[in-house]
Amino acid sequence: MKRRDFLSKTAIGTAVGVLAAPAIAQALPEIRWRCASSFPKSLDTIYGGGEFISKRVAELTSGKFQIRIFGAGEIVPAFGTVDAVQQGTVECTHTAGYYFVGKNKTFAFDTTVPFGMNQRMQNAWMYWGGGLQLQREFLKDYNIISFPAGNTGTQMGGWFKKPVKTVADLKGLKMRIAGLGGEVMSRLGAIPQQIAGGDIYPALEKGVIDAAEWVGPYDDEKLGFYKIAPNYYYPGWWEACSMYSMYVNTKEWEKLPKQYQEAFVSACAECNIDMMAEYDFKNPPALQKLIQNGVKLHSYSTEIMKAAQTAAFNLYEEEASKNTSFKKIYEPWKKFRNDQFLWNKVAEQTLSSFMFSNSVK
Repeated sequence: MKRRDFLSKTAIGTAVGVLAAPAIAQALPEIRWRCASSFPKSLDTIYGGGEFISKRVAELTSGKFQIRIFGAGEIVPAFGTVDAVQQGTVECTHTAGYYFVGKNKTFAFDTTVPFGMNQRMQNAWMYWGGGLQLQREFLKDYNIISFPAGNTGTQMGGWFKKPVKTVADLKGLKMRIAGLGGEVMSRLGAIPQQIAGGDIYPALEKGVIDAAEWVGPYDDEKLGFYKIAPNYYYPGWWEACSMYSMYVNTKEWEKLPKQYQEAFVSACAECNIDMMAEYDFKNPPALQKLIQNGVKLHSYSTEIMKAAQTAAFNLYEEEASKNTSFKKIYEPWKKFRNDQFLWNKVAEQTLSSFMFSNSVK
């Protein structure tokens, strides 16, 4: 059985399968939405998340509810999608909240913050810890309702033309990096640049930037960064996970029949599972291929990691002192994170550390 076919038969899919009953479908209206993705079509994983949701929504509504996905820049620039949804230019966007920290740093919590939580912890926070409710309260001011819709897991730490061993090596370095990770890098002396995924390679090639981070082996290998910047660092301390979201115009959401809303919710939840599984499947062989092509793997030094962590939490405390929306999420998020770390340190880390250090041949 194919993986995507299997997911469509999970409890999530089954829970809304009744929506496709002919009698119900015939009574419901035909609705057409446009979704402006923040990702290029060349990235079949992240951009594919939007297509996955579109396909599942259509299947669950007998084709009555159609969502057309547009790649970054086709109708809306990659970083202009929130404005487009807020203003009603498009009904929704598949995007990463942290792209919009220039509007308000609170957006970052919808995706990730440096030294934050991994994918499982993020799901626990969003679905059970009150994170999604808090994020939606914040997004009300933007006429948006959000739905978790994908994750990459812990990302890699970027591509560098030259090795970076100390904090001093970051001084003046021009790096493509999104979200609050860019501000932390700035505090360490680097010069962050926010560049859309499809424009990173040309920027590296032309020397506009000296380094770049994107996601991980599968996407990074496809984009060819290793041909210009062969030093591949880990871990991506600014993205212990990277949760993507469907942002929907609130008024358009409220117009949907209840059955269509349920189909949309379920499709996003399925995508949130599927994307992570797809990356876990595709990253291992991609990493091996990169190494075979001469890529040099490096771990960030303890000096850089500690300096970055200190800078990150100084940033959070400063922002919380002056930004009430940030503080409203940051304080419960921090407590939830600490509780999760305690539990994971006891069980997950202990077992994983042993197994990774004592592999069976």
